[in-house]
This record gives sequence, structure tokens and C-alpha cells, in this order.
Amino acid sequence: MQTFIEKMPKAELHVHLEGTLEPELSFALAKKNDVKLDYKTPEELIAAYDFHDLPSFLNIYYAGMHVLIDEDDFYQLTYAYLTKARNQNTLYAELFFDPQAHTSRGVAFDTVITGIHKAQIDAEQKLGIKSQLILCFLRDMSAESAMEHLNMATPYIDWLVGVGLDSDERNNPPIKFAEVFAKAKKMGLKLTMHCDVNQLNTLSHIKQCIKDIEVDRIDHGVNSLESDELCKLIKDKKLGLTVCPVSNQFVVQSLTSDEIHSMLEKDMLVTINSDDPAYFRAYLNENLIALQEEGKFTHAQIATLVSNAFTVAWLDEETKNKYLGLVQEYISSQ
Repeated sequence: MQTFIEKMPKAELHVHLEGTLEPELSFALAKKNDVKLDYKTPEELIAAYDFHDLPSFLNIYYAGMHVLIDEDDFYQLTYAYLTKARNQNTLYAELFFDPQAHTSRGVAFDTVITGIHKAQIDAEQKLGIKSQLILCFLRDMSAESAMEHLNMATPYIDWLVGVGLDSDERNNPPIKFAEVFAKAKKMGLKLTMHCDVNQLNTLSHIKQCIKDIEVDRIDHGVNSLESDELCKLIKDKKLGLTVCPVSNQFVVQSLTSDEIHSMLEKDMLVTINSDDPAYFRAYLNENLIALQEEGKFTHAQIATLVSNAFTVAWLDEETKNKYLGLVQEYISSQ
């Protein structure tokens, strides 16, 4: 089963570039940029990854970004993730990035997106992994800041496929960002929002995502199973759910395998992803393998989870069908 998963052609739809910053690269960039870290070795840094809820994770996550300063830093970050992903037979990825976390430190928007974009181009040409970029707004910042950053992105609109919403969900409902998401939609961008596991008012947040914001996808969204109405809406609208088992485990002490079984039984378009793999110490293969071991998923169920990711990817139908064909060829060859 492990070999079956590792060799299967895959797509990843929920990965934060800043969350792919491995400790070794963090130390190398800190030395280059003369940034002082609170830890003496990469091992010490990893030992500090003691998360028990979303805020405790975010504190360390945002502190880690301070080593990212110039265009080449963002290039190295992106290329390193895409190299790792391609080595795990991921052929396509949609990448989140958080520009507000950088501009608030004095790093120009242009610096961030240009470094990422150059790495995407090189990785597609040299490694054969296609990727698209999703601009995420930080929900614990103002809607005005989100709009400001959407405007900053306008000259780079062709480099983006969509917008998202992440960071601390408490007291930051989707409706807070209705105006900026409506503008993004008019600009031709796809829409997604995080609805993390077991957050305050999560059911109303999921409902706002679907009915008020009219998202194209929901990130996480596991709590939708608590409402028959939400499950029906998600299924009827063919909304993808980007679930991240290993990161979920830090919040609910489970890889949410029971919930993922339920989603499959309901024919919901659930997908598996790595979220912040450098911090949770698990990329896409490790997430799928751990999930399968906990939930005893069959080969056919794993194939469905992987196929779902290509099905709900923000790709044209021809490209999507090409990737789905590769998955089917792989399954038929086993």
C-alpha cells in the first residue's frame, strides 16, 4: 500500500509555501540575511514545534518567516517545495502564499510574488511539476488590508489562479471579507476559504462560505459533517474539500479518518493535502500513508481521494482530464 501511494501521480491543493520552510533552509537564510534565530540548531527548532491549537501553531509559524527577505529567498523556498513534491510524484500543486505577513515586515509585494513565480516557471521546465498560485488574506487582519493587497496583486493577475483566507478564525468570519472576495471574483479569480477543524461558530462560517461568499472550494471543512444541510450544499455544488490529516491531528488528536470515510460515503469531493509540511513533518505521501494506516482505506478509496484532487483542481478540462488519465493508467497497471 505504501508503494502504491508513493508511486501514484498526485495533486496537492492545500499547501502554504511559508509552511514548507524546512529548518535547514531557515538556518541557511538566517545566516545569509544576518537574522538571529532563537534556536542553535535545526534540531532545536524542530523540538520547539509543540502545537496544541491554531494560535500556538501560528505564533511559531509567523516567527519563522523573518528569514525570508529578498527575491531569491522566496525562489529558494518555492523551488525546494516543488522539488520535494515532484520527488513524491506530485505532478500539480496549487500554492498558498501570505503577502501580508511579508509586507507588514517591510518586504515588498513585488519581491515576494516575483521570487515565487520564477521558481514556479523553473520547476515546471526542469522538474515537470505544474503549479498555480493562490493569494491568501490573513483573516486576523482588516478587510481594508486585504483589499489593499488585492489591489497590489492587480499587475500580477495572470500569475494568480485564486484567492484564499487563512490564519486565526476566531471572531473573523468569512462575511468580514465579502467585498474583497466579490472583487476578486469579478477579476476572474477562483475563491476558497479556510474553515479549520473545531473552530468557534464553524458551521455558520462554512454556511457563509457557501451561501454568501459563493466559494469554489473549502479548505478543511471537516465540521460540515455535523450538518446534513451543509453536506447537501457541498455535494450539490460539487465543492472540493481540502483536508489535511496530519495537521488536523494536532487539533483533534486524530487524522480525521472516520470523517474522511463519511465524506467518501456521501460522495463528497474530499481531497488529502499537507498544509504546512515542514512544521507538521509530513508532506503529501506521509499524509496519505498515515491516513491509510489509521483508517484502513482500500486501494480504491485512496485512488478516489487522489482523483478528487485533480477533479476539483483549478485547471481547464483538457489538462484536468490528462492528469486523471495518468491516474487511471497507473491504477490499471497495478
